[in-house]
Amino acid sequence: MTVAPAHDSARPPGRAVAAPSVAPAADGRPRVLFLGGLGRSGTTVLERALGELPGTCAVGELVHLWQRGVLEDETCGCGEPFGHCPFWTEVGARAFGGWTPELAERMLHLRTRVDRIRFVPQLVAPWSLGRRRAELDEYVTAFVRLYRAIAATTGGAVVIDSSKHSSLALCLRTSPDVDLRVLHVVRDSRGVAYSWTKDVRRPEATTGEDRMTRYSPARSAVLWAGHNLCLALLGWLGTARRLLRYEDFVAEPRTVLGRIAGFAGLDLADGGLDFVTDGGVQLGSSHTVSGNPVRFSTGPLRLRRDDVWRERLPRRRRLLVSLLTLPLLARYGYLRRPKEQARS
Repeated sequence: MTVAPAHDSARPPGRAVAAPSVAPAADGRPRVLFLGGLGRSGTTVLERALGELPGTCAVGELVHLWQRGVLEDETCGCGEPFGHCPFWTEVGARAFGGWTPELAERMLHLRTRVDRIRFVPQLVAPWSLGRRRAELDEYVTAFVRLYRAIAATTGGAVVIDSSKHSSLALCLRTSPDVDLRVLHVVRDSRGVAYSWTKDVRRPEATTGEDRMTRYSPARSAVLWAGHNLCLALLGWLGTARRLLRYEDFVAEPRTVLGRIAGFAGLDLADGGLDFVTDGGVQLGSSHTVSGNPVRFSTGPLRLRRDDVWRERLPRRRRLLVSLLTLPLLARYGYLRRPKEQARS
């Protein structure tokens, strides 16, 4: 099925999201803060903190909504199954007249056609896609409608999408109907590589796939370099983009969150950062559709660098990852000693 034109729908019953203190973009476009980077870079923790800013709505990794939410009915960050969550029920009704398996399967098919790293050269010059340009437009239109519905449901909030995938960000930049701002999140490639080797359970899974994907250090190093180069490409193409090292965020969360709020177009009033505590943040519930298990956390969350990889990632693997990612490690300031990094 193709994505049909939008139509008005009645507001379904359910708990409403508190109205934020920010208006939509002046031109009516939904404003999206897209968190980009390779997984295990701290984006879920960052997203949860950003979701506490007045005028934002953190929704998790929307790229996985179609499979994990619509088709598999996995648990929302609020604790309800996706199909029973009042927030997502309302969003689906506003955007598409309701969620259907046909819509989800169509989006998954379109993703294989246009939203992949191998299509980056064509996404840089969309006219080169040929007959696939119509599929790209259909794919992106569905996301724009989704963003609009989220903003409408929340009263105009900045949508925080932590999909991470650079190829999706490159798809989205082709649409003039979304105010896209990309926060490019990096973490030391050695720490990322170690994290990908860990066995992590997915508590929300409803199928047999209850463990998060694992990569070898070599593969994660190649992916780390590739995704970061593609995200840098967005800035060269004129998309609003800001680079953030995860280590800088956990070192100075209040300062960094304030800067990101400015980048997202938020004008924080006094008290807008009161959820930031000494050494951490205070979290409420959220409506995230995918992400690591911290998306279910509420209450105080401690922020820390997590440099355990320095002891637990074998020396030969550390060296391999360092060699494979050396130019970008230098570019992002990770070849300095930890104390020097903290002062940068």
